[in-house]
Amino acid sequence: MSRLSVPNLETDAGPSGQVYAQIKKAIGNVPNTFAAIAAHGPAALKAVLAADAVLASGSLSKSDKEIIKLVISEVAGCDYCVAAHSHLGKLAGVKPEVLKQIRDGQPTGDARRDALVAFVRKLARSSGTVSDEDFAAITAAGYSDAQLVEISLAFATTVFTNVFNRINDTEIDFPAVA
Repeated sequence: MSRLSVPNLETDAGPSGQVYAQIKKAIGNVPNTFAAIAAHGPAALKAVLAADAVLASGSLSKSDKEIIKLVISEVAGCDYCVAAHSHLGKLAGVKPEVLKQIRDGQPTGDARRDALVAFVRKLARSSGTVSDEDFAAITAAGYSDAQLVEISLAFATTVFTNVFNRINDTEIDFPAVA
């Protein structure tokens, strides 16, 4: 059970309830992490959702965004986000065996994807510090300057949800990851 209380999603008429209604309309349900964040900081969740809207209108593919979020979550040890982004990655077209390779730190056989995974893993393990060689590798893989901005934004929002879920010990409501 999560540490922070969450009001009844169906009857909450306050600011959190409005956010719940928007999420439910958009994706059909309210994931536990969003419910808990909105219950105690609806503006914080609105900021995360706004950042996700910016990412949705960017040039990274859905699979790239989920891979970025999965790698960050795996490095951070956030079981909730690993489960969420494994599931969402699968919905974005990433094969389950590729998701497992990414979680296990193994190459996937796709040079561009492996360059992204290596770059994001380096970011996550070094608090964002990368060498000229790291920068050259990600740009050589074909990632643009604008996409590096998008990678940074995805990184920032994922770190927020990772930290929040670790504080809350959010109950996982996504399929379990083997």
